[in-house]
Amino acid sequence: MDVVKYVKTAQSGAPAELCTAAAGEPQAFLRELATHLGLLAQEAAQQAARPAAAAAVEAPAEEVVGPGVRYLHGLGSISTAINEALGAVRRDILTAQPDGARPSAVLKDALESVRRQISAGIAMRTLYQHTTRFDEATKEYVRAVTEYGAQVRTLEEFFDRLIIVDDVAFISANEDRTTAISITEPTIVRFLRDTFDKAWDRAKPFPFVPLHAAKAADEVVPAIRESISRLLVEGYSDKAIARRIGISERSLQAHIAAIKQELGAHNRLQLGYLLGRNEATYVV
Repeated sequence: MDVVKYVKTAQSGAPAELCTAAAGEPQAFLRELATHLGLLAQEAAQQAARPAAAAAVEAPAEEVVGPGVRYLHGLGSISTAINEALGAVRRDILTAQPDGARPSAVLKDALESVRRQISAGIAMRTLYQHTTRFDEATKEYVRAVTEYGAQVRTLEEFFDRLIIVDDVAFISANEDRTTAISITEPTIVRFLRDTFDKAWDRAKPFPFVPLHAAKAADEVVPAIRESISRLLVEGYSDKAIARRIGISERSLQAHIAAIKQELGAHNRLQLGYLLGRNEATYVV
């Protein structure tokens, strides 16, 4: 599959499902977009895979596969490419970080990697998932970057990890994110910027003052549970739902128990029926 051609096609109006969603609600559009970005990542992972006969041969750190598109193999290669882009940034930095809270050490490294740029006036916008509002390390990081002028918002769920530095974009190419794609092809970068901007417009500002967990829950839990309900109806596994929402499977079970209690369901089978009936009512 030609990665450049795929995204150019998506931007120009195909596939049809993306066009239909774009004409309706923004949330429906972003769900379709997330699906197609997922397909893109799957195709990239398949292209990056090596035949079993060549397994013993070390893969190159970088691999150009088309105009403005190259694979980065290994975390070291990915970090080097991102740091090079950050070192040359002139306008802005956009980051989308799914999967919920991140380790404190990772956040400290992230702050150090952009501190000089944002303190010098480079604009930075970051998207997290709602669940990060309960994490102390993330709240400390947000307080630090916003003091330098960065903006941070949260959503219940969105597309996979995305970093855009001026005119270069980075997306994951496999599930464990040990391979990435660096993109400088202008059409694809514009497409990914538009994707980010649509998600940004829907997102809610991360609180600039410390919030107790109860207050954070009041603001974001309804949206989180709405997403969980929709994903259950769509047939996603608990593991997949937890990953998309950015929570542990144990936390997911607590949310599902609360949804069951709210709807008066006695088991998961009845819950599925009630959720499906409610969704059908909304459509009608």
